[in-house]
Amino acid sequence: MTSQPLSDQALDQLFREARSFNAWQDKAVSDALLHELYELMKWGPTSANSSPARIVFVKSAEAKERLKPCLNEGNVEKSMTAPVVAIIAMDMEFYEKLPTLFPHTDARSWFAGKPEKIEENAMRNSSLQGAYLMLAARALGLDCGPMSGLDYDRLNTAFFPEGKVKANFICALGYGSSDKLYPRGPRLSFAEACRIE
Repeated sequence: MTSQPLSDQALDQLFREARSFNAWQDKAVSDALLHELYELMKWGPTSANSSPARIVFVKSAEAKERLKPCLNEGNVEKSMTAPVVAIIAMDMEFYEKLPTLFPHTDARSWFAGKPEKIEENAMRNSSLQGAYLMLAARALGLDCGPMSGLDYDRLNTAFFPEGKVKANFICALGYGSSDKLYPRGPRLSFAEACRIE
């Protein structure tokens, strides 16, 4: 397979012109599109193909009412008005699926009974998968509003009461409205953030 650079239009949509939205158009996001989103994002790489992210797409009025008391005050309106809020969580028993996901060696033994390694891998790789989710959403024409202002204990109790899955962050999904966009923040230059050795 020979990869070719994406068009400037595609790069703008994914990165240069993409924004984090706080307000949303009154336009639904279909379940079919959420399935398409997952089917795209799941191909992003993770350590040992561990794929620890577990996602709850909060759409219904009942689910939003469970989510609402878990949000910091500043995140309530933008979450409640979004068509969907994705809870990107991490399965703390992700290693149980490694015999299927990484079958050519005993990768399960790298993690089973090792809580620090489990936590480190689950956090790093579910965060990566959350980023893949946002890029996949943008690629499919959706806008994103990622947030981490949460009462995590309350959120975990509300959505993951069995205790083996823990929330990492949330991301509102929909079709953004520019009504409440802040001016775009600056980014560090290459010289400030990088070096080539």
